[in-house]
Amino acid sequence: MNLSETPADPLAAYRIAEQPYYRPSAREVALYEHAWRHRLPLLLKGPTGCGKTRFVEYMAWKLGRPLVTLACNEDMTAADLVGRYLLDTDGTRWHDGPLTLAVRHGAICYLDEVVEARQDTTVVIHPLTDARRMLPLDKKGELVHAHPDFQLIVSYNPGYQSSAKDLKPSTRQRFAALAFDYPPQEVETEIVAHEASITTELAARLVRLARRTRELRQQGLDEGVSTRMLIYAGQLMRDGVDPRDSCDMTMTQALTDDHDLAGALRALVDASFA
Repeated sequence: MNLSETPADPLAAYRIAEQPYYRPSAREVALYEHAWRHRLPLLLKGPTGCGKTRFVEYMAWKLGRPLVTLACNEDMTAADLVGRYLLDTDGTRWHDGPLTLAVRHGAICYLDEVVEARQDTTVVIHPLTDARRMLPLDKKGELVHAHPDFQLIVSYNPGYQSSAKDLKPSTRQRFAALAFDYPPQEVETEIVAHEASITTELAARLVRLARRTRELRQQGLDEGVSTRMLIYAGQLMRDGVDPRDSCDMTMTQALTDDHDLAGALRALVDASFA
């Protein structure tokens, strides 16, 4: 497509055609729908791999809205969010960033692990999270008023909070919040069985193992085995990989480099698949 052309649907690439699999574990779907009704900016907090991103994908599909997702990192600049001038065949031309696209055209914008971005970058979202609902494009000299269907969602993992990586109160207090955790045992078993295409019995053994590892968070482990890791392990086992090798690849080696903690994790795996 020529850069001077405007696509008929600028958010076509962000529309979710098929229903993502999501198994609710509490009242999060109903609560989100109330937040959506008022287009409240929303903060999702919970451990890595517990289903926050899948939840957002499911809700975007359920509401029929495009979803613009950005994985935040410390190298992200404000221009990466809002846009910049670029050279093309006709000279210098402004290109909207993903946040600006969402604001103009009415998508849900999801900033994943927002605390990984520099605070001088995330302040650009402040005017979008109060009654103004607008995005200043300072370099372009334009003020973009949010489409009625625009909503901003951010997520982060409180387990990795530090003074260097935390949301400023001036940012945090602009959001309504939903707290996530790993699903109840029977729900997590159902999720792992479905996503890894394994038996319920094998999924249940993996979930019991994960719950034991999560107890090690009080003994030096930053986080226990996530639901995502269980799905990875289940997929390898489904392909015939030995359970101990599967767990070592997707859990032990991924979680720690500490010799003693790795030994404790392997002991739990051995007990689970004796």
